[in-house]
Amino acid sequence: MLSISIGPLALPVAPLLLMLAAYASGALASRIARRQGAHAADAGADAGTTAGNAIFHAVLLGLLAARLAWLALHADAYLLSPWAAFDLRDGGWHAASGIAAGAAWLLWRAWRAPVLRRAIGLAAPAGIALWLGASWLIGQPAAPAMPALVFSPLEGQAPLGLADVARGRPAVVNLWASWCGPCRQEMPMLAAAQRREPSVAFVFVNQGESAAAVRAYLIDQDLALQQVLLDPASALLPAVGSRGLPTTLFYDARGRLVEAHFGVLNAAALEARVQSLRPQR
Repeated sequence: MLSISIGPLALPVAPLLLMLAAYASGALASRIARRQGAHAADAGADAGTTAGNAIFHAVLLGLLAARLAWLALHADAYLLSPWAAFDLRDGGWHAASGIAAGAAWLLWRAWRAPVLRRAIGLAAPAGIALWLGASWLIGQPAAPAMPALVFSPLEGQAPLGLADVARGRPAVVNLWASWCGPCRQEMPMLAAAQRREPSVAFVFVNQGESAAAVRAYLIDQDLALQQVLLDPASALLPAVGSRGLPTTLFYDARGRLVEAHFGVLNAAALEARVQSLRPQR
């Protein structure tokens, strides 16, 4: 599941799971420390508050490390648009680096404050296990391979499936609609990438709109997109486990889902993901 709906809003699942795990871990650390009846002399504060703050600070440090590691791994893409480094909506995080940095911080805090060791030692692994477990259960792709759905091409040819369009190439499948602000924001960037990357299939699956509405939008925005498919029943969204737009799916040359992103992408994040799909020479 990529996103959940709350009224008219669609929210990404991944940050919600992280916030839930961080809150649960911090609350558990505070509870354990308070039950010990000790006080953190170095902080001059209640040990429960100090233990909870240690978890909170570890999460912040972990997020910073995860972002910096992602930027370092994809420096060539982000150097082309440096401001994209501050666009946290692009989903660019290196989880292993974040976990390592947060764990190092907690080990240091436990070493400096022995009264926190039991609380941190129990709460931190529990929080990580909750986060990883929930992410695995909820984040399992609804369709690890390309869904076996067929769509009508905008120009009226015979219905096609995603695999028919990919033709053995890696594929970037964008689910969009003309009324969706973030979709409109990222569409010129995706159009440019389609022209630039002939070895990768870019497929634009419109959700719920008529052919006339789609044509009018493309003409109005001067977008010369190829491989525009119509999904008037919006069947692809639930098939891939998303409840909102835009949703972008990245498939390898065998048609297996490599990554899925809910929300707007920037050019650097798109390039970083396309690099991993691009056939190696």
